[in-house]
Amino acid sequence: MKRFYKTASAEPAEGGGWRILLDGREVKTPARRTLVAPARALADAVAAEWEGQGEEVQPATMPLTRALNSALDRVAPERDAVLADLAGYAESDLLCYRAESPEELAARQRAAWDPLLDWAREAHGLRLTLTEGVMPVAQPEGTGACARALIDPLDAARIAALHAFVTITGSFVLGLAVVHRRIGWEEAWTLSTLDEDWQGGLWGRDAEAEARAARRRAEMENAGHLLDLLDAD
Repeated sequence: MKRFYKTASAEPAEGGGWRILLDGREVKTPARRTLVAPARALADAVAAEWEGQGEEVQPATMPLTRALNSALDRVAPERDAVLADLAGYAESDLLCYRAESPEELAARQRAAWDPLLDWAREAHGLRLTLTEGVMPVAQPEGTGACARALIDPLDAARIAALHAFVTITGSFVLGLAVVHRRIGWEEAWTLSTLDEDWQGGLWGRDAEAEARAARRRAEMENAGHLLDLLDAD
């Protein structure tokens, strides 16, 4: 759409947070909610996305605005469903599925993934069962409830970031570790693509698959930036 404003800014919102303004008027989400960021650093960055647009407003170049829209329009009103979906990933966590062979790949998985599973168990009481191969393995009773309790305190914006980490990597543990600053998003990405990198080293890389991976990695980076801004205040 054509740019219809001159300036973008952020100011304190009634009731808390920071609202985004265009020429002094509130920005609305697609669902017509006021666009309010929970942290000043995020509000300033969202305003900068709007300020940086040219003659045409290009939503594709505004990942923080899109993430905040999602937090307000999807996560907040559907919080229970989103949390249940995320907790469900603990029941089929990527880190629980190990290679039967070759031993070198299995050893890499153990070295890379076991420390995080140990951390999830020792620091958060999340105990997961491992298996070899791809057949589903039953997790201990209460795994989903434990996972849900671990993320229930998060606000909608952090849940939006967590959603990206978990769904892109296929691992609740990796997402939890990023949100708790146990690892960075880059390390989470590397750990989640360990198997693909191994196969690529053996058989070469497919251009189409590489393009898909690049898009997913960019989404991870955007979520990581969102989390950094939320934690900056």
